[in-house]
Parts: sequence; C-alpha cells; structure tokens
Amino acid sequence: MGATEPPGRWAGAAIARLTAEAAEIPPTPLRSFPLPADWGVTLWLKDESALPTASLKHRAARAIFRHAIASGRITEGTTVVEATGGNAAVSQAYFAQLLGLPYVAVMPGTPSPAKARAVEMYGGRCEFVTPPLAIYDAAQRLADAVGGHYLDQFSAAERALDWRGDDVAGEIFAEVHQEPEWIVVGAGTGATSASIGRYIRYYGSETRLALVDPENSAYFPGWASGAADYATGMPSRIEGIGRPRMEPGFVPELIDLVMPVPDAASIAAARAVRTATGLAVGGSTGANLWGALHLVAGMRDRGEEGTVVSLICDAADRHLSTVHDDVWVFGIGLDPGPYAGAIQTFLDGGSWS
Repeated sequence: MGATEPPGRWAGAAIARLTAEAAEIPPTPLRSFPLPADWGVTLWLKDESALPTASLKHRAARAIFRHAIASGRITEGTTVVEATGGNAAVSQAYFAQLLGLPYVAVMPGTPSPAKARAVEMYGGRCEFVTPPLAIYDAAQRLADAVGGHYLDQFSAAERALDWRGDDVAGEIFAEVHQEPEWIVVGAGTGATSASIGRYIRYYGSETRLALVDPENSAYFPGWASGAADYATGMPSRIEGIGRPRMEPGFVPELIDLVMPVPDAASIAAARAVRTATGLAVGGSTGANLWGALHLVAGMRDRGEEGTVVSLICDAADRHLSTVHDDVWVFGIGLDPGPYAGAIQTFLDGGSWS
C-alpha cells in the first residue's frame, strides 16, 4: 500500500470517536406515568428523547456506523446513504458529521423543507423520491454511483445493536432495579425489539416482551400467522413504527405478544403522555402507552402487582403541528376522542374498554 495510511488506523480512530460519544451520554431517564397508588402497578416510560438527536434512533444510528466501519464498508471519506423518512435520517446525519463523512438521506414523497432542515443542520442533504417504496432502490443506486455505502437500516440495525447490556435493555434493568413484568416497544426496523428480546434470553429474565403495531403494518399479521413474507403494501400513518412488509430485522420469535393499536388510539395516548410529562411526543410513543395500559389492565384483573416499562421514542416541536393538532388529525380521518375518553375512564376508575 506504499505510504497510504492503513485503513485500520482511520477505522480505529472513528470507532473511538463513537465510543467516546456514547460514554459522554448518561443513561436516559425513567419517567413515571401516573397510575393510582393502590393498584400496585408502576408504569415507567424510558425517555429516549433525552438523547442528543432527541430520539431512540440515535442508538441504532451509532451502532450501524460502528458495525459498517468495523466491517470495512465505511472508510475515510465514504459517502453514506440511507433510505428513510424520519428520525433515523437526523441521527445518522449527526454521526456522519461527527466522523467527517458526506451523508445523503433518500426520503419518500415530495420535497419537504422542514424534513430536510433537520438533516441539513448536521451537514447532510436530502433527496426526495416518489413513489415512496422506490426509496430503497434509489438509495442503493445513489450509493453505487458515488462509490458510497448504503446503510440499509432495515437489514443492518438488528445485527448492529448490542444485546448483552450496552444499550437500552441494560439501562432499563439497571434503572428499574427489578425485573419488569412487561417491556413494551414498537417496531420500525425491528432492531430495538430484537436487542431487548435477546437480552431477556441471554440473562434468563422472566420479563415478557410485547410489541405494539399500528394500522396497515405487516408485523402483527405476520407474527400471528407465522408468514415471514407477509406484506400489506400500505404505509403506516404512525411515524417510526409499522411497515408494509415483514422486514429482515424483525425477529418474531423474540416477541411474546403483539398488540394491534388503532391509529386514533396512538394519537390519544401520545396526548396523554404530553399531559403527564410535558413532552410533545410522536404517535409511536402513544402506541407504546396504549399497549402498556392494556397490559396494566390485565395485571389488575388478575390481581398482580409489578412494573411495566415502555419507551418515549422521541419528542419534538414538529409534533405540535401534527399529532397534537386537531386540524391535522381530523384531516387524515382520525378521531382520537373516544380513545382519550377510554384512557381517562381507566385512570379514573380502573375500567379498561
């Protein structure tokens, strides 16, 4: 190689930067969701919006970069490309900037200055593609054209996330100080549910893992039917979770229960989280809360006490003009009112309908 710097030198320095970034971040806090004290059940929401890019995707982005660098797929100067329309693009742009790498997010739909602005803040750029399902092929073509690397989070994140304790599962068990009866998560790539499920089995925990799934998503019917190739072909309206097909990163064998959640219920529950915490959370957090309350109700019916843990996936002012805005919500044909009433009735009197 002559005088060229050995590739391992840059890779080692880049991974050291990622490791240092992780070490500087304290565990994200647990926030209590208020339940009547005499129920004997505690509901914790682990607040992933406290991460530097304000979402759960921060962990996955770091892990994907680390894995791709260690695998030799990202080297010094590599243009990094991803197909995504949400928080993943922001988190990945953050890490690309940290490592001095060009970053391009291929997003579905027509150009959106608001979406692009969040990525451009970290030095990345966005390309918009229609129809939405064309983003994957477009991202791969772009990466090939510039000699870059297509991250492909839907395949890579599940392999990259650590499941032995150096991630969200390890923090949950360390902070709660006991084994939760249930942990409740949603699935976009499936990486978070896979890492938590593996952690539970690796350490022999009796905690059970529940997955919430929005309308139009393939995960619930795929899990229930055992069809690994199940597809609906329809996009989710709940940002960050739900997929039109069973993604390769989703591991159904690790899930004890999958709960389909109506989209209007996700909206109503997101607003309940905002009331309890002051955080403008997205619909994925609302789906988590709805599923968690369903499990709390079951514990009460059986006379059980214990702990349920779920996640605040993200929080951002942009949700104020969508999930928390009646004009927007009714504009997409949803009415969260009955579900908001169901939540309040449950918290007031313990009756879950």
